[in-house]
Amino acid sequence: MSDTRRSTVPMFSTMQRVPGGLMLLPLVLGSVIGTLAPDALGIGSFTTALFRDGALALIAVLIFATGTQVTARTGGSVASHTVVVLIFKTLIPATVIVMLGLVIGIDGFWGVSILALITCFANSNGGLWLAFAGQYGDERDRGAYVASAFDDGPFLVLLFLGASGLGDIPLLTLLAAVVPFILGVIVGNVDQEWKKAVEPVPNIVIPFFAFALGTGINIRDVATGGFSGIFVGVGVVMFTGGLLFLAYTFILRRGSKSGIGFAAGTTAGNAVATPAIVAAADPRFLPFVGTATAQVAAAVLVTAVLAPSVAAFVLKKQGGLQATTPPVTEAAS
Repeated sequence: MSDTRRSTVPMFSTMQRVPGGLMLLPLVLGSVIGTLAPDALGIGSFTTALFRDGALALIAVLIFATGTQVTARTGGSVASHTVVVLIFKTLIPATVIVMLGLVIGIDGFWGVSILALITCFANSNGGLWLAFAGQYGDERDRGAYVASAFDDGPFLVLLFLGASGLGDIPLLTLLAAVVPFILGVIVGNVDQEWKKAVEPVPNIVIPFFAFALGTGINIRDVATGGFSGIFVGVGVVMFTGGLLFLAYTFILRRGSKSGIGFAAGTTAGNAVATPAIVAAADPRFLPFVGTATAQVAAAVLVTAVLAPSVAAFVLKKQGGLQATTPPVTEAAS
């Protein structure tokens, strides 16, 4: 029997009313705590494991659960969505940035280097995409998270910049990123009970991994990035998210759900480390590392706030802002 008593403080329902709130609100809270009291979450044991160091493990659980919802009937659609997301969110923008660099040089313009631009534009926040697509999309959208496995980290940035210091792209790392998804697909197709059992997982794990990711975003770094970082973040949302919105509209023909494309217009938190990694491979970029790192940090926070907000606005305008993922209480009752 389900519990029908009203909550004294309706935190969960309030978070759901905010576009991308399950991801966004804990992310901001984690950023505030990580900036003002960074040692508070380092006391060890379960506290540190869950609230500071648990993001990767929780995202892996979410990825596995997402895979269980992909059946043989929907697999082709998931693959097509993944390819479209990768091309329009990452490959086309990265190509444009590289072409711009060839014309104006690696110094960039208005104090924003090519290093900062390609780091922000050739990367995406797969966790936020899963959170938003899980709430407003379907298994095709959630499965397209795999695209973030290819643009996550410095690999594509190094590839597009032509840096040679790190050698071959570590394909094993890319494979490791998709193994939980593949296992989820297998388990979900052979055991319907497992598929049903993990349906509530998104609503359970998203707030926790979002908080943990937020603890790694220092608000002071965001402030240091200043206006230029905000400018880059807005550009990521409108350009890369806009491209994917057009692809959702005219290629995937998703109709009222096309606004989901804007949710991909993000930069992942781990991109903050990319400028230093690139400079280690190619010393020509060393003079830009400090400023680029601050600008990337600003873009991470700006895109985390703006991308789901723009996506929700467009969905509402098109009549597609209906949640498709049932609340935990309903799924578990």
